Amino acid sequence: MPSAWSIALVGVLAVALGLLLWVVAHSLPYVYNVDEYANFVPAAVGFFSGDFNPHYFINPPAFSYLLHAVFALWYGSGWPFHTGAEVSDAHAIHPSAIFTLARVTSAALGVGAVSLVHATGRRLYDPRVGLLAAAIMATAFLPVYYSHLALNDVPALFPLMLSVYGSAGVLVRGRTRDYLIAGAGLGLAVATKYTAGIALLPLLAATASRVHDDVSPRHALRGLAAAGALALAAFLVANPHALLDFSEFWSDVRKQERSAGDLGKLGQTYDSGFVYYLWVLTWGLGWVPAIVAALGLPVVLRHDFRRALFLLPWPLVFVLYMGLQDRYFGRWLLPALPALALLAAVTAVFAIDRVRAGPQLRVVLLAAAGLLLAGQGLVYSVHLDRVLSRDDTRNLARAWMVDNVPPGSKIVVEPIVPETWTTDPGRPPPLSRSGRRWEKFLTTRTTIDEQGHKRRGNVGRTIEVEDYERITRPALVGAYERGGYCWVMIGSTQYGRALA
Repeated sequence: MPSAWSIALVGVLAVALGLLLWVVAHSLPYVYNVDEYANFVPAAVGFFSGDFNPHYFINPPAFSYLLHAVFALWYGSGWPFHTGAEVSDAHAIHPSAIFTLARVTSAALGVGAVSLVHATGRRLYDPRVGLLAAAIMATAFLPVYYSHLALNDVPALFPLMLSVYGSAGVLVRGRTRDYLIAGAGLGLAVATKYTAGIALLPLLAATASRVHDDVSPRHALRGLAAAGALALAAFLVANPHALLDFSEFWSDVRKQERSAGDLGKLGQTYDSGFVYYLWVLTWGLGWVPAIVAALGLPVVLRHDFRRALFLLPWPLVFVLYMGLQDRYFGRWLLPALPALALLAAVTAVFAIDRVRAGPQLRVVLLAAAGLLLAGQGLVYSVHLDRVLSRDDTRNLARAWMVDNVPPGSKIVVEPIVPETWTTDPGRPPPLSRSGRRWEKFLTTRTTIDEQGHKRRGNVGRTIEVEDYERITRPALVGAYERGGYCWVMIGSTQYGRALA
């Protein structure tokens, strides 16, 4: 018969899975997140051409390779020698199915990460810590939201936590297999998301503790060397062209580093990355777990210095490094959230243990602590899923325009939609960037240049997303009117940024 702890864990994982899969097909057949639309799913489909070099390393390709395998297995047999015709057709003509499959894959890895948070808390402390930390991660707004998208942010949490779980085993037992688990997880984490390399810190802390405590420090050093070798091997298996095409790989890595450190994002409303990420914690993780985790720093230090050395540098160094960058996004904080969830859980359990109470009352206190720590995240995540379950306003606008805007009318659409938005679902997208037509009413591609002059066909300059606000001004309204553009569609993702 399963224990009460096992039943409780199954309940937490069921809640996590429900929150992640509730609206897995939101907004489809159109994909409005720029990175989701342009990066991992198209790359996974492109590998069916036989060229497995992504030629793009600003984001590492491990998640794309995983999706490639998932698509091949789902759509037909014969992988890795699958021709991919069904996958290419699905991506071009029926994108809802393939993006839903990719999002389910992301969600499954998110649930897996929650289970590893539980296992790590249990290994470091006890089942109560693991359960509370898992409840926080299962409901927190930031991981729940990004589990709804086919991006690498949440999938990277799975190998990150696999590494941390192995490092926790190094700390408490020091077995060789724990070093190997930590190393393999670390390599896969970096191959999925570069910032997930923060998992190196718990491994180093655990090894330092073993060197200090073991009768023979050589075993710890050999274990660390083995972990490092396996991390490198796992990274290259999941990102082989980092070695095979090193110059392009290194160029893109440097480009990503420069874009994060030298170029502020247009529309940012915070001048300090530190202040921004502290603000993100209030809604991305929740006020209560963030405050409890902060209060727990001295508690953890006083209770067990070795475990404190394992847990504390991980989020502190991460926030310090990311806060020094000029560009910042809420999702970039995700690799630090499991550590903060564990710190909040440890602090709550320590507080419960200081209460003189019987076993039944302790169970009640534990349940109350879980509600306090996960309550805000649960409310926010349920609200999120209810909003996403409604028809996307961009889909509604498109349907209204198809029904009400006369055929042949000239329109202006801000850069708030993907190119596939100009084609009907079930039809293949246009093959040419010039002369494409929107079924029913878009005839000729016409652009307005920076001086407000009308240009037709495949001439003039393409306005990138972040350049759009830089040329927008009232005079363009007159230019639109003179050019016969009587329909204009705007969106908050552009005018909100412009106003900021």
